[in-house]
Amino acid sequence: MLDKVTAYTEPLVDTSEWNVIETAFNPTQLHHKETVFTLGNGYLGTRGSFEEGYPADSAATMIHGVYDDVKIAHTELVNCPNWLPLVVKVGDETFSLNSGEILHYERRLDLRLGLVSRDIRWRSPKGHTIDLRFERFASLADQHLLAIRCQITSVDFTGEIAVTAGFETQPNTQGVPHWRTLNQGGIDSIIWLQSQTLHSHIQLGMSAKLVVEGDETASVAVENVADTPVLTTKFASYPGKTVIVEKIITLFTSRETPTPIAAALERLADEPRYTTLLAAHIAAWEQVWENSDIVIEGDRQAQLSVRYNLFQLLAVAPRHDDTVSIPPKTLSGFAYSGHVFWDTEVFILPFLTATQPTLARNLLTYRYHTLPGARRKAQEAGYQGAMFAWESATTGDEVTPRWVPGANGELIRIWCGDIEVHITADVAYAVWHYWQTTDDDEWMRDYGAEIMLDTAIFWESRVQWNQQRHSYDILDVIGPDENHDRVNNNAFTNLMVQWHLQSALAFWDWFKHVYPQKAAQLVNQLDLTTERLHHWAEIQERIFVNQDAATGLIEQFEGFFQLEAVDLTDYEPRTKSLQALLGIEATSQKQILKQPDVLMLLYLLRQSYDYNTLKVNWDYYNQRTDHTYGSSLGPAIHAILACDLNQPSEAYTHFLRAALVDLDDVRLNAGEGIHAASAGGIWQAVVLGFGGIRMTQFGPMACPNLPPTWKRLKFRLQWRNEWFDFDLQPETAMETQAVPVFSQ
Repeated sequence: MLDKVTAYTEPLVDTSEWNVIETAFNPTQLHHKETVFTLGNGYLGTRGSFEEGYPADSAATMIHGVYDDVKIAHTELVNCPNWLPLVVKVGDETFSLNSGEILHYERRLDLRLGLVSRDIRWRSPKGHTIDLRFERFASLADQHLLAIRCQITSVDFTGEIAVTAGFETQPNTQGVPHWRTLNQGGIDSIIWLQSQTLHSHIQLGMSAKLVVEGDETASVAVENVADTPVLTTKFASYPGKTVIVEKIITLFTSRETPTPIAAALERLADEPRYTTLLAAHIAAWEQVWENSDIVIEGDRQAQLSVRYNLFQLLAVAPRHDDTVSIPPKTLSGFAYSGHVFWDTEVFILPFLTATQPTLARNLLTYRYHTLPGARRKAQEAGYQGAMFAWESATTGDEVTPRWVPGANGELIRIWCGDIEVHITADVAYAVWHYWQTTDDDEWMRDYGAEIMLDTAIFWESRVQWNQQRHSYDILDVIGPDENHDRVNNNAFTNLMVQWHLQSALAFWDWFKHVYPQKAAQLVNQLDLTTERLHHWAEIQERIFVNQDAATGLIEQFEGFFQLEAVDLTDYEPRTKSLQALLGIEATSQKQILKQPDVLMLLYLLRQSYDYNTLKVNWDYYNQRTDHTYGSSLGPAIHAILACDLNQPSEAYTHFLRAALVDLDDVRLNAGEGIHAASAGGIWQAVVLGFGGIRMTQFGPMACPNLPPTWKRLKFRLQWRNEWFDFDLQPETAMETQAVPVFSQ
């Protein structure tokens, strides 16, 4: 596989290692490349579809928090009116990549600048040749601003060229309509659109203007095409003449302002030219990269793919809104309906906590805002406290479908929403580690404390006393390994609950002394009696885990060792998961893992387990995991653990699987959107795996274990309000402590 990967991605790398480049247009990769060339600014994401459109494309713009009701999945993040449409007409022929002849083609995503560009030399069916350069960005300096620039140069055409720019007003989300147009219009060189979602009644206001440069006679007019206002301009062209058309778009929703259309028009009136807007956008990205970039020398493929993954996370992290979070496909695709999973807390947050802590705080505050939904979920299931939804949206109420139609129309029961309860401990884990890394005591006082404690109350009500064993059980759950559902005493869940209760007790000891007033308030609000706290201590001491005392091997869940052992190599070669090959029922009877619960646990709690425990569990579970087509969440974590076991070449194989999952479509599903958890895992693999970073009481320390080709690894971290710069090389001493570069 890796040979194929190398051969394929080499053309995507350029000398600056900041650009993803496509040098030929291949219609069979249309949807994959739409994902790859996704742009975002923390408010919205827009897939890399073409301004002029293409047959069967999957154009989409998704805005954080803009959900609407839908069957089965309850609610979904909707495809918003498309701001891209810009069509060029050469004489009476419309430019399109599926007509005429493409003489030159290059598309580029500049990760440093957050800019997508496309250069095309196109010969029309009648033989007229023009050069086109498209550029676009979603401004990081102003989240409500979008811009497109189209440069048109005639090579051999003399005649009239026309440009039409508008909006696609009625997009659907995988066939489902969600928008009603309330109002639209245009005057002078401006058009506008006012829309509203059908059920959630979120309003969207969008406006655009067109500016022409290079022909003083070219004016901009408003025309109606199929009852939709568009902006048009026409100009005379001749060989060598260049004209530039700029489309500036402003966009607001009623989530930010009561009158989004008024806000959009007002903002548009003040907007300067494209180059000024671009300069502000570039400056904003420069600031972000200063703290988040990772430099790898000696491996251009790794360098580009790491930056690509970080770019997509930085582009989706909400900057000005703490009531939304990051879906598993970012804002780049419809899979999972834009719902929020544990992916954000466990895989994405460590990167943001260490390099952009204010963004991490926004994401965790989202969980605070969804506590009422988590409490409702616990109550409906007969429990106390707060039980976080496996799939969450606006309110935090459970939005996992209970039944989904199978391939033959039969209904399949989905249990995750009812019993994949580990997410409640995962959120607490993220809260705790954010606090440990940032020292943000005030956030813990105002938000984090309630999350940590009310979720601990849930666990107290969820465990059951086993009189025979004199232990506490957690029965009928699903661990991260979703190949096996409805299991008892899942090791990942039980040990994370043990960690959760231990941490909640330690936190409470600190909290009641530092914030006695707030503590007294929480005692009343959450009924934090002395008996309750003693009960937590007892549960964490006596929770059941089947671990062999002699070897350290942990059983994934009760009865796992009795399942049929299989050799995964017997099923090679394949292009789908083993569950897809064997069926849900057959896979559940075998020791085939979608992702390895026990190894994930040993990673999250790596301070608590020694080398031998990791080694014996790695040797057992690694070979039973579907690395290629199981969960995309697994490979990055395997890379880190392989580093811990001093297996750098195995670590690198897992690392590439994760790093290239979208760029190279390793799992053949990148067309559905960015693999956000894998992207976050990549940062962890590089910094915590190859960089060997450990957090100590003296600050972060590095025990690097670099891949053989890497000549240098540079990154920075913020720890307790100080920045630490790491510059690791193969000859670096075994343990490196970075010197703080400045205090914030």
